[in-house]
Amino acid sequence: MKDVFTIGYSCFKIEEFVNLLKKYKITSLIDVRSNPNSKFYEDYNQSNLSKLLKLHGIIYRNYKREFGARQENLKYHKNGYLDFNEYTKSDDFLEGVRKIEAGIRMNYSFAFMCAEKDPSTCHRNIMVAREFYKLGYNVKNILYDGSYETQESIERRLLDQYFPNRDQLTIFDETLSLEEMIDKCYEYRNKEIGYEIDQETRMNIS
Repeated sequence: MKDVFTIGYSCFKIEEFVNLLKKYKITSLIDVRSNPNSKFYEDYNQSNLSKLLKLHGIIYRNYKREFGARQENLKYHKNGYLDFNEYTKSDDFLEGVRKIEAGIRMNYSFAFMCAEKDPSTCHRNIMVAREFYKLGYNVKNILYDGSYETQESIERRLLDQYFPNRDQLTIFDETLSLEEMIDKCYEYRNKEIGYEIDQETRMNIS
């Protein structure tokens, strides 16, 4: 089973960040930010980061079109926010998956990068990494202390949040299966973090 990683930069100094990429033998960083620049973390601006990573032999790519959270096609905003399940079926997203899988076949090791410290509150995990997990990849979410959390652990955390009493249900309760509860967890988190297009932007797009 191949590994794919995720990482949030906001809790790392740039030297720590680069060292973690090296620790986990990551050879290609996929930036999934729709805006690959930050006025608060200038080291992680696209131009600065790509130049630094190149010095360390790490490839930088921005996949805002394929994997960005701010997709403005209204067909993926049926509920007022970006529907991850719908968007992951799009041609752009699937093309991104194909490119990553092609790179993995060439022995590149990938990490999906965004800003958020906790992967369970970021689309890099809830939208992007989840799809690779469903495809059979071993997802490792790098944490603030340099360790990593598996996708299975992320799902347990989501279940604890949204279905805290699931173990107390009896066979007489009409309830969801574990798999259905996990799917619901992703849906609930999607609703919480999904990008919303404001009314003015909607009118301009329309």
